[in-house]
Amino acid sequence: MKFSRSTGYGLIAAAYIAKNGDPKTAILASSIAKEFDIPLEYLLKILQNLVRANVLRSKRGPRGGFYLAKQPGDINLLEIIEAVDGPANSEIQLPERCDELPYMKHITDACKEAVDKTKNVLVNVKLSAVIKG
Repeated sequence: MKFSRSTGYGLIAAAYIAKNGDPKTAILASSIAKEFDIPLEYLLKILQNLVRANVLRSKRGPRGGFYLAKQPGDINLLEIIEAVDGPANSEIQLPERCDELPYMKHITDACKEAVDKTKNVLVNVKLSAVIKG
């Protein structure tokens, strides 16, 4: 399984917000972008995906920024990853005629099992555990 750069930035941003923010003190996207050398516009798109997935909330105005929508113990890494990159799956992009190969079922079954196990690990890692270091 390969995780995108966007997913990495989403995980970093969520952990940073969990560690440094609270509902009264929202974290500015520009602070995260500067801290980790992430292009601001790119980061804002990622943060909006996390807002839509109910991982983060955003607040406008002079004290605006981003904060967690839930407690860190109620947010798992799979939520963050899927909010940024969409649902993880084991689909192999091959021409349709490859489905007829006698060994293809074994390959797809192995890939599905690997993805399912990975998802199980990620769903059990909470943001609260990540920020404890």
